[in-house]
Formats: sequence, C-alpha cells, structure tokens
Amino acid sequence: MSIILSTLLQGLNYTLLTGDLKRRITSVEYDSRKIGNAGLFVAIKGFTSDGHDFIKKALSSGAACIVADKNRDILEDSELIALAQEFDATVVTAEDTRKAIAVLSANFFEHPEDRLDLVGVTGTKGKTTVTFMLHDILKRDDHGTGLIGTVCNLVGEEKRKASHTTPESHEVYEFLEELARKNFDSCVMEVSSQGLKLDRVYGLKFDIGCFTNLYEDHIAPNEHPDMEDYFNCKLKIFDSSAIGVVNSDCDVADRVIEYASSRCRIYTYGLTSDSDCYATDIKTVRKGSVTGTEFNVVSPWYEGPMFVALAGKFNVYNALCAICVAGILKVDYSKVKEALATLKVPGRLQPVENDMGVNILVDYAHNAASLENVLETLREYTPGRVITVFGCGGNRSVTRRFEMGEVSGKLSDYTIITSDNPRKEEPEAIIKDIVTGMNRTSGKYETVIDRKSAIFKAVDMAEEGDTVLIAGKGHEDYQIFADKTIFFDDAITAAEAVKETEGRRK
Repeated sequence: MSIILSTLLQGLNYTLLTGDLKRRITSVEYDSRKIGNAGLFVAIKGFTSDGHDFIKKALSSGAACIVADKNRDILEDSELIALAQEFDATVVTAEDTRKAIAVLSANFFEHPEDRLDLVGVTGTKGKTTVTFMLHDILKRDDHGTGLIGTVCNLVGEEKRKASHTTPESHEVYEFLEELARKNFDSCVMEVSSQGLKLDRVYGLKFDIGCFTNLYEDHIAPNEHPDMEDYFNCKLKIFDSSAIGVVNSDCDVADRVIEYASSRCRIYTYGLTSDSDCYATDIKTVRKGSVTGTEFNVVSPWYEGPMFVALAGKFNVYNALCAICVAGILKVDYSKVKEALATLKVPGRLQPVENDMGVNILVDYAHNAASLENVLETLREYTPGRVITVFGCGGNRSVTRRFEMGEVSGKLSDYTIITSDNPRKEEPEAIIKDIVTGMNRTSGKYETVIDRKSAIFKAVDMAEEGDTVLIAGKGHEDYQIFADKTIFFDDAITAAEAVKETEGRRK
C-alpha cells in the first residue's frame, strides 16, 4: 500500500521545509525502529524521550519524509534541511505532531471509523466492564465487533495484548482499518483521560460517547496536575460524539450534561425516573455458582426484567450504560438479556471456582473508591467473613495507600496486606504506608510480603460462607519489581491455592 505524500497531508496544517510532495509513502510511523523504505516518520516529544533525537536514524532506515514539530527543542530548520538533502527526503513541520500523527494515520488508513459503529466509553470506573458488556451484546446480535481496552484488544474472539488502555492514534486507526477490511461493523473502546489529553483519539468520530463517573485518580506529574484537568480531559469525548450517554447520578452529572448537550444529543441513565434509562427493584441474586443482580429496566427501547452476572449497584450502572448504547444501536431486547446474564469480565469480580462453599473473587479495585464499592457489595451477600488481600503499587500515590488501608480496615473482617507491583520501591515501605491507614480503624490484619503466600493464606483460612477478595491487579498477569518483571496472575494463583486447600481438606 502506498499513497502520494500531498494526499496524505490533506487536512494537516503544515509547512514544507524541503523536498518533493509527489513522492509515494508506504507507511506512517512514530517509532524509528519500524521505519522502512519510503516510510514517513513523525517526531513526537514524549515524557521520557524525544522523537526528534531519532530523525537521522529514521532517515538512515529509508524514511522518505519527516514530520517535525514546529515547537521542538532541538534541530534548527537549517539542520533539518541539511539532513533531508543528505538522504534525499522531504521535511515538513506541523504545529503539534501528536495531532499530526492522528491526521496522517486517518488519511493513510482511509478513515476506517467511517465504516464502523464506533462507541467510546470514558470515566474513572466501569470502562472495562461496559465495553465487555457491549462486546458480548453486539456479538449475540450477530455484529462483527472489535474491542480496544485495558485488559486486551479483541478482533471478534481473537484476543490480543493491550499496551495502553487507549493506544496511540496510529495503532487505533490501524486496528480500526483491520476491522473494516475484515467486514466488521462495530468497535467499542475504552477512552482514557490520557488518551484524550494526548490526542490519541484526535479526529475520531464516535457514533456514541459514554461518561460513566468521576472519582479522584491519575493525579500525578506525568498524568493530570489536578482534578479539574482530569475532568476536562474526559469531557473532550463529547467534542466528537454524535450521541452522548451520561450517568445522571454521578457527582459531576450536571456539568457533564451541560457540556455534552451543547455538542450532541444525549441520553441519561441512573436509578431514578429522572433518567431516560433507569433501574427499579434491584436485588442481589445467586444463580448456581454466579452471584449477580436482578432489576427491572425502563427505557425508551426496552422495559422488563434483567439479570446481570455481576454483583453490585455499580454494575447496575455499568449495565444501564450498555443498555442505552444497545438501544441506540437497535439491538434486540432478548440479545441484551442473554449477554448480560452470562457476562464474564476478566479481573472484574472474576470468580474462582471451588467446592468449599467460599466465594473467591479477583478484582481490579486499585484505589479507595473502587475497593469501597466492591467491599460494600460483598458485605450485602456474604453470610460469613469478608477476607481481603491487597497491596498498592510502587512509584504511585502514597495517599492511595492510606485510603485503601482505611477502607479495608472498616469493611473487611480480616485483611492480608501484601505486595502489588512494588516497582522501584521497597515492598515493606509500601506495606507500612497501608498499615498507617489500617490503624485508623479497628480492623484485623496481618502482613505477608509475598503475594502468592498471601493468596494461599487467605484461601486456606476461608470457611464455608466466607468471601475472599483478591484486589488490585485484576486481569494483570505480571508483577513488577525494581530489577525484574515476573509472570503473576491472581486468578491462576487462587486456583492453585484452592486445589491445594481442597486436597488437604478431603
């Protein structure tokens, strides 16, 4: 595949420094290691490296065109021109190369989003669950559907590793082009605040954009300086959405609705009749080995009973968001019911099978608000004790450690504090911070640094009627230390613990 450079540059505000705009381009890349003959290299300044440092390498590898940022810190125009002439290449500059890579990728892949129903979901919590709900709903309605998200990317049933919740724009457009080429008709994607802030979805036209909620998270030097920036970045999803879907019960609902309704048609969901789509008669129900939630839904599209194979009021909200999108896309009611009743989301209240009468769950809850939501839900239907295993990540918010310790101390009957991803910090120091929060309560706890040992300890001490919550890592299959990264999967480890414990109890 190749495209004339002048065609590729359409829609981009650029300045030609030197070279020919009639040459053919065979690829668009921002990673100099991927550049081949007749490729175009976009130099992007990142948090840890600057793409302008790799321009000569890209040219040496065969780049036919360089797109540089007008506001770059290195390489004067004269230096760029000299380099380009040395390698017989074209150089253009753009105001913002992050936006430029999005425009160029959209042109190179021929705007694949125009050939798909594209649904974007943003919010602090619920993005993963909502997108998995929608993927299952659309699949049951015979739609060829892709998914882009935190846990993985899906092309139909084909699972692929995800490097970011929202990939760089080039990867997004490339993925969407593959879906369109293979005659898929839809894609659901998690849209993170970083994805919006760093223009990873720049230029994408969402048929439906969803806002789930807002809690304090991702406030850090390389993320968002404060909550206002975090919130404003999330609102940007509505700048390019044809229809908006908004949780009218979230704390910032009025501001979200005001912003979104000035840009697109919106539908709201919640737990009262003030919303377009709402739930009544909510009950926690156990069906076989699945603890889930029953409710009646009232909406412009469907009215009647629903069962979601996930417990908790927060999952009712997630289901209502998915129901709204399904209704807008005219999915049959029976397909929505079937999908929600059999839903499984990796690392989101993921059950671990056992014959001990113990409810063992793996969940991604990695901040105080998420942990509180999960534990409050578990308390509602656990006749015995709630035993929680969790740690906190290194090189992340210290405040989060105090808060999570306090939440677990208040809502768990027993807590085993362990390691998460300590990264470059000492695990003992992280645990000490969590204990500080724990000691603000009367909660019982112990510390077990090794995560595997902690999980085995929790499963071993659990009795019939108890719930064991293994929190913090969810779907992750690794553990990061200062000097290494190892394979580690909470669900697999818990299953191993179950096998050993059941064998000993027989």
